[in-house]
Amino acid sequence: MFKKIMKGGHRKPSKSDSAENYAFGPPGSHKPGSVVVNHASRPVLKAPEQNCSPSAPIAPPPLSTAAVEPLPLLRDVPVSERQSLFLRKLQICSYQLDFTNMLKTVREKEVKRRTLLELVDFFQSGSGKITEVCQEEMIKMVAINIFRCLPPASHENTGPEVTDPEEEETHLDPSWPHLQLVYELLLRYVVSSDTDTKVAKRYIDHSFVLKLIDLFDSEDPREREYLKTILHRIYGKFMVHRPFIRKAINNIFYRFIYETERYNGIGELLEILGSIINGFALPMKEEHKLFLARALIPLHKPKPVATYHHQLSYCVTQFVEKDYKLADTVIRGLLKYWPVTNCQKEVLFLGELEEVLEATQSAEFQRCMVPLFRQIARCLNSPHFQVSERALFFWNNEHIVGLIAQNRHVVLPLIFEALEKNILGHWNQAVHGLTVNVRKMFVEVDAELFEECRRQYEEKTAGAREVEDQREMTWKRLADVAGEREEGIWLQSN
Repeated sequence: MFKKIMKGGHRKPSKSDSAENYAFGPPGSHKPGSVVVNHASRPVLKAPEQNCSPSAPIAPPPLSTAAVEPLPLLRDVPVSERQSLFLRKLQICSYQLDFTNMLKTVREKEVKRRTLLELVDFFQSGSGKITEVCQEEMIKMVAINIFRCLPPASHENTGPEVTDPEEEETHLDPSWPHLQLVYELLLRYVVSSDTDTKVAKRYIDHSFVLKLIDLFDSEDPREREYLKTILHRIYGKFMVHRPFIRKAINNIFYRFIYETERYNGIGELLEILGSIINGFALPMKEEHKLFLARALIPLHKPKPVATYHHQLSYCVTQFVEKDYKLADTVIRGLLKYWPVTNCQKEVLFLGELEEVLEATQSAEFQRCMVPLFRQIARCLNSPHFQVSERALFFWNNEHIVGLIAQNRHVVLPLIFEALEKNILGHWNQAVHGLTVNVRKMFVEVDAELFEECRRQYEEKTAGAREVEDQREMTWKRLADVAGEREEGIWLQSN
């Protein structure tokens, strides 16, 4: 997560934002990672003002070989000529080239690559102060290069067959050597101290931001990493965009949860939100609480939750740490979406639940402890040893043990039967040993309560055996009657 703090914008904060502080981190490393690829036929968000489809590519200027010629370096020309030369270099970088055939337009690709490198170095050197006209043209050049139709994802080429996102083959964008430089140039422009927010927001507007967010569905993790860093910096520097960015991300989550369950950048968007949530001021706005209840908690429902659960768990835990009164809402939400047949997902939920309980106070714990420990009791008896073991690890956490000890008269009767069943018959020895330790802990805390629970359990077990014996006797009598009747019919027939 982002650790450092970056002050955003030069204007006075608006009333809606004045109560919030946001933590912003450094640009981050942009190392090539393993990858994946996406598409153009997805539904898109609409910006409130003049906005074309976020995925729609911007028409590039017609390619002329004569136009893509090397130009002198910026540092080699007089200062008075640098702005015009800068514009000519932007024009070269605006030509889109075909990267599906690496042997095609090789010279033009190399000229464009070197020009982009020079522009990045120009901003990185600290001499990145450019006129407003140059800023406008540079953002246009960036838009021409990065706003494009994403290629179809692998699962969209296979018809109705459903595949696991974690098992899908990763794809690299062949144009990445140029795209990376364009993203780096945009990042340097956004973070530069010479960039005037009042001027830049005319070009980095809602339409631009919305198209940028739509690119998070790219299957290339290198591109998503750059997008994450750039959007995070925009959020920090352009305070006017903050509510819009939060709403746009919210809408992506809704579409992912309730419609597609397919989106590559959920984890990266959650990383940005984790930093934003960390900076929320108290008392927390109702808008943020609704976001937790309507978007973050339902994000536990989709099947690919394992691909982004770490980031999701961090965001949810941040809410509880900010406002401990939200613990009851979060715990009940987790119980609502608790997996029934997916044991690996259940292990993830138990880990997140422990983190939430660590930030939970006694009053909130008491509100949800009955449904909570009914679920934990089911986990204790899970035949999957990792689920049972993970649930027993709760008793290694001092804070949770303290909450259980304070409310042992409610908790122990709920889980006593599960503990006894594990001791009597769980197949895994590690689970058996951990259960014995938990049982011993309850005996040491309140032996009288433990004996009362054992007495009730033995009475319940005896009653269940008696009912079972009566059922067997009833079936035996019915079988005898049926046998006698069948014998009588046979005798009559003979």
